[in-house]
Amino acid sequence: MLTLVLLLVGGAATGCGGRATTHHKPGTSHEQATGSAGTLLEARDPTGHRLRQVPAEGAPQVQLAARPDSEDGWNLQLTVKNFRFTPDSTGGAALPGAGHAHLELDGRKLARLYGPWFHLPAAQVPEGAHTLTVRLYADDHTAWTVAGKPVEGTAQLTATAPGEAGHSHTSPPAQPSPPVPPSPEAQAGRTVTLTVRDGKVTPAPGRTELRRGERIALRVTSDRADTLHVHGYDKELALPAGQEATLVLTADRSGLFEVETHESRLVLTQLLVR
Repeated sequence: MLTLVLLLVGGAATGCGGRATTHHKPGTSHEQATGSAGTLLEARDPTGHRLRQVPAEGAPQVQLAARPDSEDGWNLQLTVKNFRFTPDSTGGAALPGAGHAHLELDGRKLARLYGPWFHLPAAQVPEGAHTLTVRLYADDHTAWTVAGKPVEGTAQLTATAPGEAGHSHTSPPAQPSPPVPPSPEAQAGRTVTLTVRDGKVTPAPGRTELRRGERIALRVTSDRADTLHVHGYDKELALPAGQEATLVLTADRSGLFEVETHESRLVLTQLLVR
């Protein structure tokens, strides 16, 4: 009887498989935290992410199409095959045919994509001809690869100056100027200003307490191009190097949520919503 009790206690302590259970990223299942797929290569893609090679048969595929928007910029559509977007498990381990995408303009990262549609504002595209690239990544941020080449799709677009063909707008009759609405930042109940320089966050990361339903503006300046991500809200913001960027969100979900950068993996602050 004593031997049986000891065996039961030992099994409960080690969990399944006889190995100690470890914590993993919130929102990620145990399978997602321990799974893997393909072969991890030493080579890296143009943005520094390691390649994860899989056989050509059944491998993820992606095509990119860009269509001018009637009001501003372009609407981008990703057509994928053997692939599904899994924003809830980002940061977990690689599972076959799952993950997210990166959007690049002439080799410069613009955003991380968690679905097949994305609106690209004209303000983010300089005048001239450009190449857009989307590349597929696993949840652990390795690039899906076939025969040594990352799985990606491209599209060409040309940005013209305001008033030229393709971006001209007719002017309405002159009327009294309406009142200028306040900016989203001005409508926010609170503003948190953060600076990232040489891998350090100023002011030092802490907690920002909010009432549920309160609006907050996160104003961030980074010395290197990066992406801000608010966990739990699936909100992202591109951070151009040396330029201030602002993300405004409504804290409509209770809990503790980390705000971090993707590339440098720095925690900027924590939002405590009560």
